[in-house]
Amino acid sequence: IIQISAGSDHSLALDEHGVIWGWGRNLNGGVGDGTKETRAVPVEVVGLEGRTMVAISAGWDYSLALANDGTVWAWGLNSSGQLGDGTHLTRSVPAQVHDLDNVIDISANDQHSLAVASDGTVWAWGSNRSGQLGDGTPGGHLISTPVPAPVQGLEGVTIVSARAGDRHSLALDDNGSLWAWGRNRSGELGDGTTNDHFVPVQVVGLDDQPVIAIEAGGEHSIALTDDNRVWSWGDNTWGQLGDGSWNPSSEPALVRFWD
Repeated sequence: IIQISAGSDHSLALDEHGVIWGWGRNLNGGVGDGTKETRAVPVEVVGLEGRTMVAISAGWDYSLALANDGTVWAWGLNSSGQLGDGTHLTRSVPAQVHDLDNVIDISANDQHSLAVASDGTVWAWGSNRSGQLGDGTPGGHLISTPVPAPVQGLEGVTIVSARAGDRHSLALDDNGSLWAWGRNRSGELGDGTTNDHFVPVQVVGLDDQPVIAIEAGGEHSIALTDDNRVWSWGDNTWGQLGDGSWNPSSEPALVRFWD
């Protein structure tokens, strides 16, 4: 096994031969074995025969996978169009994400998905309840996009990685700068405010250090800078920021590994 990913109630693993394995709750087909039977041991994801998969991402009852030819495949719950196949049909076997190729990175979370193309553009699809698709619209309860659409406001910026949170999104550019958009009620966008943003804004307060890795949670975010420091921001109800407090932060705070 060369890669793993955990979703809400199911798990994925990618082996050295480019084959994906899934297990866990399968009520909406997120395991990808062609059934809706919950699996207590790994089973092979079907429908990808003849393709070599290179990346996986498990979301809330659905899954994404990236093939070595740059195409993206999705299966499971599709109530908000998070599979990106142009429908809202739940699928128990992979379907190809529409009109998307030359992809180098993928991310699934709650009900929206992200992909980064080799030209540095970011594409988003699924729920847009809080503007997490970054298309400039304010979103709403019933707003969704079932096919990939380009994230706006990143013209002239080359993105290399992106991560989907529950209702917010992060993107890392090739200069080590970090961008965020979507819901911001706990400060998870890291721009010093708690205002939602429907196009990307730059994360502030990282001591001008280039970021090298990112992750997005429910309502918090985390980043690793190239000086080996870890930063977090957003909701801190359960101490998930690791800064020694229980207070939310709208700007990055250092994770305290030692007191």
